[in-house]
Amino acid sequence: MKRNNQFKILFLLLSTSLFIAGCKKDLLETIPTDRISTDIYWKTEKDATLASNAVYTYLGNAERYFYLDGISDFGHTNAPSSSESLILKGQYDPLNTRVQDEWTNAYAGIRSANTFMANVDKVQAIDATLIPRLKAEVRTLRAYYYSRLVGLYGDVPLITTEITLEESRELTRTPASQVYDFIKTELTEAAAALPTTQKDKGRVTKGSALAFLSRAMLWAGRYTDAIAASKAVMDLNVYSLYSSYEKLFTYAAENNSEVIFDIQYVKDTYSNNVFWLMAPFSQQNSQNRYVPTKKMVDAYPMTNGKLITDPTSGYDPKNPYVNRDPRLKYSVFLPNDVLPDGKLFKPQPGSGTTDAVGSSFQSSNTGFVLKKYVNKEDLAQITNGGINLIVLRYAEVLLNYAEAKVEAGQVDQSVLDAVNALRKRADVNMPVVTTTDATELRSLIRNERVVELAYEGLRMFDIRRWKIAEVVMPGKIQGLTYTDAGGNVKIVEVQAWTNTYDKNKHYLFPVPQKERDLNPNLSQNPNW
Repeated sequence: MKRNNQFKILFLLLSTSLFIAGCKKDLLETIPTDRISTDIYWKTEKDATLASNAVYTYLGNAERYFYLDGISDFGHTNAPSSSESLILKGQYDPLNTRVQDEWTNAYAGIRSANTFMANVDKVQAIDATLIPRLKAEVRTLRAYYYSRLVGLYGDVPLITTEITLEESRELTRTPASQVYDFIKTELTEAAAALPTTQKDKGRVTKGSALAFLSRAMLWAGRYTDAIAASKAVMDLNVYSLYSSYEKLFTYAAENNSEVIFDIQYVKDTYSNNVFWLMAPFSQQNSQNRYVPTKKMVDAYPMTNGKLITDPTSGYDPKNPYVNRDPRLKYSVFLPNDVLPDGKLFKPQPGSGTTDAVGSSFQSSNTGFVLKKYVNKEDLAQITNGGINLIVLRYAEVLLNYAEAKVEAGQVDQSVLDAVNALRKRADVNMPVVTTTDATELRSLIRNERVVELAYEGLRMFDIRRWKIAEVVMPGKIQGLTYTDAGGNVKIVEVQAWTNTYDKNKHYLFPVPQKERDLNPNLSQNPNW
């Protein structure tokens, strides 16, 4: 634990004080005071370790973790004038702050990685394994930042070395296919140089690099590569599904066998505001900023495995959340659930609680609130959380493998085994899949990604790569199904709100306008 905490503390220190940059000696050979100079840095093993830690600091904060699902068909933002709300309504442009933030953060991480790679060989390390390992960690993180960029913007400048300000103004966008080529090479070579485990939790491992490769190749539609990378993770025999889905996102389950890579936090030292951001409003005026929609909740099948749209499923609109896939109640606060403060969650309109839909502009507009990562341990200090945020877990790798096998026309027992492993988790225990029909499996696996990976930052990338966003995104936002005092079944609908999705432009974010003002060589995405 001490080593783990020290690693997290370095994150905080580096994010505020370490900007490593080369500098030229002037005539007086003065050392600059506004940054760490190469004249005094890149000497020791500690220098190398600290500089690699700096690259981790761009993994993002809690909001960046959750908002991507919040702007998908399965999410809604409670802030009606936020950057995210404009994206949902189709009213955003290249000046949108979220569009700018994603670009800025990713390239800051890439710049930090490039600086590390350009200078780390100056260090005279006693431990012969240290520098190769740190290089592999940094290359993995750089590839991750690029995968996020290419998934959001398509073609992006591919920068792999330190560049000057003047050179940055001459950059052009690299075709997405070439960026994916780079990602594949980086992660493949990094995986070969990384250990399967690390002493410091939160550091990149061989499994991390291979799992990131699995994800990136699936996004790129390179199914053979995605299969190989996923299978490589499985064959490591390092990871296994955690026994309890209900407890998976709690403090008690941190660093369990399912976690492949996560962002590590420590209360008071390197904390997050997950509780404040995502918990129900009644819990210390938390914001429930990004909330699930009816579309997401309806995706969870009945315990017999049938979707609620199947007339033989047994679904009862008057008891809409009874006999549903257990992952629903583990992922979403439903009516009469016990809240962190011990009270009952009552989101139904007119319930008289501060969580009731319409009771205030801060209560959930849909009546649903995410339960994942909302832990009672954070109730006393809602902006000082220490819960780790899982970026990659073994369940995703299994689903990546199953999907890629289906899309590659390689349906076999291993596909069913991968999906059924999730369904047979002890506290899920859903019916196993037996069909080998590719069309049925494709639909089933896509739905399984919803119920297994909800609000883990993947949904928007999924609906984009499946080319279904223009079908599933537009329309009114609906939420909770409930029975009113007269016994009538009602469905919450967010008033004065309609999602819009233009298939001719919204499959990619626009290149931020500020970037194009600085560099006119950056072309814009179609119809922006």
